[in-house]
Amino acid sequence: MITDPWFYALAVPAVILLGLAKGGFSGIGVIAVPLMALAVSPVLAASITLPILIVQDVVSVWAFRKTWDRGILLLMLPSAAVGIFAGFALAAFVRPGAVELAVGVISVLFSVQRLWLERRGAPVRAAAPEGVPWRGVLAGVAAGFTSQISHAGGPPFQIYVLPKQLPRDVFIGTSAIFFAVVNWIKVPAYLALGQVTTESLSTAAALLPLAIASTWAGVWLVRRVPGQAFYKVIYSLLVVVGGKLAWDGAALLMAR
Repeated sequence: MITDPWFYALAVPAVILLGLAKGGFSGIGVIAVPLMALAVSPVLAASITLPILIVQDVVSVWAFRKTWDRGILLLMLPSAAVGIFAGFALAAFVRPGAVELAVGVISVLFSVQRLWLERRGAPVRAAAPEGVPWRGVLAGVAAGFTSQISHAGGPPFQIYVLPKQLPRDVFIGTSAIFFAVVNWIKVPAYLALGQVTTESLSTAAALLPLAIASTWAGVWLVRRVPGQAFYKVIYSLLVVVGGKLAWDGAALLMAR
């Protein structure tokens, strides 16, 4: 198990952010891995984070188990599995910096546009798709791919689902189930790549009590945010998260 105090000084706020994200404040958890990576390698940070996410998923799925959208899950989960496999197959060739930069820029542009439309009073509900719902398929593939590469599957998922303006708890429940399944699908790929070790598992176990407590805290907090205000909060968080991803991606690309 990691014993470096500097690591835990960074890991504690990272796990709290993951808990708030799993509790309903979607997106901010993407900051956790880069935060831990200030003290350990990014690969180790990601491998520590995965079992923590899986345990937090249990809490969030249980809390919102009665409110979720079946159609979105049936559409996006199979395509997410395709994206995860692609991320695993291309792990040696894909530059995470390029993925993070692209996802970050798209997320910022999307969320700024949605906030601007809401401010102007324009309708924000997405029109019902005609024919094959290819946008959902592409979003699922992108969410699975970016989740496998850099635990950054939230923005692609949100870009497709947020405009639907689901009731707050339905959006959170659908997101919770989607990423709970995605995280389990990623486990074989992480094992095959040798990213799950006794060091990562023991360190994750030490952080689990905080992970569970922070997730319940997120559930408690998000249920006290009015439904209409909730979406403005999520769009604003997506601007911050997208900016962070774009910054990190650009930094990685310029460092090579």
